Amino acid sequence: MRYKPFMRIGTYNINSVRLRIERVIALLREENLDILCLQETKVEDKDFPLRPLQEAGYTHIHYSGEKSYNGVAIISRIQLNNIHTLAFVNSHKRHIAATLPDGTELHNFYIPAGGDIPDPAINDKFAHKLAYCDAIAVWLRQNRKSDAPLIMLGDFNIAPLEQDVWSHKQLLGVVSHTPVEVEKLGRLKDSLGWIDTSREFVPHTEKLYSWWSYRNRDWRASNRGRRLDHIWITPPLKPLLQSSHILKDRRDGEQPSDHVPVVVELMSS
Repeated sequence: MRYKPFMRIGTYNINSVRLRIERVIALLREENLDILCLQETKVEDKDFPLRPLQEAGYTHIHYSGEKSYNGVAIISRIQLNNIHTLAFVNSHKRHIAATLPDGTELHNFYIPAGGDIPDPAINDKFAHKLAYCDAIAVWLRQNRKSDAPLIMLGDFNIAPLEQDVWSHKQLLGVVSHTPVEVEKLGRLKDSLGWIDTSREFVPHTEKLYSWWSYRNRDWRASNRGRRLDHIWITPPLKPLLQSSHILKDRRDGEQPSDHVPVVVELMSS
């Protein structure tokens, strides 16, 4: 299949794809996406809602899921090859990858949230999160090179910059923005010289979020957000990067996910 002059790729923690399938369909159509990567699909493979996606014109659908937890998927109207998953630390369904027709490799991740206590000695979930980040970085250094066209995206569950959270000072001790997590994500970013597409268009000095807690009755008024969702590219793709947007308005409406989509546009190579 021929590429369009531009390709639109999105990532979205949907927090149950069956519950929010209509939101997924609306996003695909209204944003004219070529590829959408989902996290927290929360569905076993046998129950994945294929038909409405296929009816919307997305016939290349790949997923790896489990009941009620985790789960990742790639929804595409473009032929994808070399579909595979990697476990890294355990058997949880947190990764799926594919190769685009031009050879670009796409990796969709759902990095563990890490629980509530930022101490790996007493919180196994936090220890798992740190180990998972380390494992990805090691795998990339050993198996991929920075001069190859790669896309890494998903819910990384870490807000790395001071302006990626509503209060840097107050969240330093809160899982998702602790110094050790930021350090781990930084090492992962350095593994192949990854480029943070969102921050190519929005300066580091400006606030930028992709997640707002359900605990906030009026999320817009409080605006206590964090930027947990990311799309990274390797240096060969930087000249092709045309735009990057966090679709904040998708947090509105009935039964929204607590995350919103991130979408990039790349010139076809």
